[in-house]
Amino acid sequence: MSEEHSLQEIEQDKVEQQPAAEAAPAEESPSGVAPAAADQLAAELAVARQKAEENWDKLVRTQAEMENLRRRTEREVQDTRKYALEKFAKELLIVVDSLELGIQAASGDSPDVAKLREGSELTLKQFKAVLEKFNVLPVEPMGEKFNPELHQAMAMEPNASVEPNTIVKVFQKGYVLNDRLLRPAMVVIAQAVAEQPHLDEKA
Repeated sequence: MSEEHSLQEIEQDKVEQQPAAEAAPAEESPSGVAPAAADQLAAELAVARQKAEENWDKLVRTQAEMENLRRRTEREVQDTRKYALEKFAKELLIVVDSLELGIQAASGDSPDVAKLREGSELTLKQFKAVLEKFNVLPVEPMGEKFNPELHQAMAMEPNASVEPNTIVKVFQKGYVLNDRLLRPAMVVIAQAVAEQPHLDEKA
């Protein structure tokens, strides 16, 4: 009996002498996940967030580019509609010029000349009405200040009765199409008159 008791005590001593690490289970985080696994999940979550931010930035940029493209396309379509007649209108201006020159030349008093002038004036009036209908408007700058965006100076003329750079003669009218210049007005602009030196009366 005493021998069996001794064997039990020996076995019990062996159990008590085992390392605490073998007896104790692995520590877990409060959420029930091992620390190494939690670190890995945190790293994966950070990568996923970074990718999500990058994709969001790409989406925002793409939307902005699409909006800019849409606006640019609309503007180009509008310009095409507004200025589609530009080339055709320029050709019509040549006819208008010819009619105006013909009317100026028809200065006789004979009945035939009067009829020719009357017909030409009526035709010119119709041409101008058609041009105006499509927003082709004349630039008639007589007496205005010279504007290089609308006028082309053909010559300068000394003139003391007006301020310098005032248009004093128009060789040819200009025209605009929807505020875009079709052709500049050809003009003569005033130049300041140089003062003559006064002679000494005693000289």
